[in-house]
Amino acid sequence: MMEYYGNKLCISARELVDGGIMTLPNYKQLSARGRIDVVRSGKGLGRYALVAVDSLPSAYKEKVEETYPGGNAVLLRGWILSNYELDQSAVAYFMDWAVRQHSDKATSELARKYAVNASVLNTCIRLYGRSRDYRKLMGEKYNWDMMATTIETLREEFGHDLPASTLRFRKKVNEYKQYGYECLISGKFGNQSARKVDYKTERLILSLAAQENKPYNSNVHEMYIAFVCGEREAWDLSTGEIFNPDDFTDKNGVPKELSESTINNVLNKPSNKLLIEHALMSYTTFMHEQMPHVHRHNGEFSLSQITMDDVDLTRKLKDTKQRVHAYYAYDVVSQCVVGASYGRKKDQMLVVDCFRDMFRLIERNGWGIPAGIEVENHLMSEYKEGFLQAGVAFNFVHFCAPQNSQEKYAEPLNGAKKRSVIHKNHVGIGRFYGKGKWRTEYRKVSDESNDTYEDREYFSYDQLVADDRRDNAEWNNTLHPNQKKYPGMTRWQVLMANINPTLRKYDKLTLSRFIGERVETSIRRNSTVRVDYEDWWLSDTSVLERLQPGDYKVTAYYLPDEEGKPTDVYIFQGDRFIDKVEKVETYNRVLAEQTEEDLVNYIEQQKKISRFGKYVRDNAIDRVGTAIIQPAEKEAAESLVLPPVAKQDDLDETYEWKPMVSEAFRGIADM
Repeated sequence: MMEYYGNKLCISARELVDGGIMTLPNYKQLSARGRIDVVRSGKGLGRYALVAVDSLPSAYKEKVEETYPGGNAVLLRGWILSNYELDQSAVAYFMDWAVRQHSDKATSELARKYAVNASVLNTCIRLYGRSRDYRKLMGEKYNWDMMATTIETLREEFGHDLPASTLRFRKKVNEYKQYGYECLISGKFGNQSARKVDYKTERLILSLAAQENKPYNSNVHEMYIAFVCGEREAWDLSTGEIFNPDDFTDKNGVPKELSESTINNVLNKPSNKLLIEHALMSYTTFMHEQMPHVHRHNGEFSLSQITMDDVDLTRKLKDTKQRVHAYYAYDVVSQCVVGASYGRKKDQMLVVDCFRDMFRLIERNGWGIPAGIEVENHLMSEYKEGFLQAGVAFNFVHFCAPQNSQEKYAEPLNGAKKRSVIHKNHVGIGRFYGKGKWRTEYRKVSDESNDTYEDREYFSYDQLVADDRRDNAEWNNTLHPNQKKYPGMTRWQVLMANINPTLRKYDKLTLSRFIGERVETSIRRNSTVRVDYEDWWLSDTSVLERLQPGDYKVTAYYLPDEEGKPTDVYIFQGDRFIDKVEKVETYNRVLAEQTEEDLVNYIEQQKKISRFGKYVRDNAIDRVGTAIIQPAEKEAAESLVLPPVAKQDDLDETYEWKPMVSEAFRGIADM
């Protein structure tokens, strides 16, 4: 007999030989040459070789069909059974359902039967979706009319009790797709068919509640009653489908009348309240109030990660009645403020100044570059492909999701500092809508807008910045909140005592290029560049060899100090590093007023000039003589043809005859 193996109709090698379809040598020769597909070898105890029927040569295939008729039926049955798989999720669902039921009829055998029904439906849906495989197998399209064979084959094999009619079965498939396992449970156990508020009615109630005007539950009840009575229309805004009130009736065609308490129960189910709030809340509000959040613990080493965020200082400016914008950089482990910047505008310079302030602190203390950083998307997005690309300055860079303030650790640190240090040191710190000590009072101005409020006091820009820097210093030197882990230690002490030993070396060149000042300048007299109105020496004259031909223009980068003055200056041509230049220290030209510092500066300048002269001498050009090459004159070849004899009259007219005396004889005559 033939059998189905691996989606292929097969016949055993023994039946091919013993049935007289082919001889044993023929079988061995065809299998050795790969002319037939041996899908399973005969090696092993109790195993026998199987050959795919489709791979047999035409003559042998015809003999197989004559010897074993009905191959298509075997093929179809095998294809169906090979796609059946018991749904373990359905088994767990129905077993749990049986345990929760109070009826004796809800047995484990019934639960097993429901699980088999679900598995059969899964198989039929799977086979219908794989009609292309059926076409390859049977040469015809698989459709709903052929589903009857599948239903009966699975009924004989597994004993399901799904409808035999194709139309009824098709309806059951659609119900299963829409409602899942629950639609397979008999109505006497209280499934959807026995419920007054079935799935479709419940979804309608939720849709009526999810209106933009956020109706009360009583309004939802009124809208539902008006809908089922034909007094109000309802439609799906996404598809435009108009709901039919006749679909919301009982078995006698009477509209389903739901009480207000029933509507309340539907709307107050925790799962339904979640869906309603998702439909009515903005993305930000829903994310902050309803969505689950991650749970994290802190690290062990300071400067392993920096977290940055902006904040508006509470107190306002005297001149503009606006708030000063600040940007902070915190160390995550110690919670210290390691960088701060201030500005009247929340722009890119506010961010850059914060980075500069942080790296000035790092340089003063001899620390390395922080290993990681987390930043917001708003002001930092333009640095993704440059300074904040992982590996450029920081090894690890994390951009927090937009409008997700709870993701940035700097956010709660801003709040903690404001509630503890800032609120203690200054008046008017809090919120207009705050409660108790956290509430601030404003003076209302009676004007035509009737919506103007003024603070009790306003301040200058310098005063607000100075106060905030003092608050940051106080915050850094207060006790760390985790006193169990760091007993008696301040935040600053925790920072200093736990510096990550694997930090990258401080790289001022890279930082200068990405967050430093940029000046377009040029090399003057082969020795200096002009940056910030001061001259800077090239480190050596040989630096000129790195320049592009005929191009003395360079770009200077530097990190400014607290006063905005250059520190170390680096020059580039395009992306190519040229040199780190040194500041030209001048000396007093008046000899009587010169100090020791002037003498040192004079000597250093003479060293530069001396090295310049040495470079020129060492690379001096050897002189050579040159001349234009003249081509040599060639001697005229002796002619073998005698010239014509001229007549005497012609010669007399042409030449003036003079006596010709050789130079040698003339010399003798002179003697």
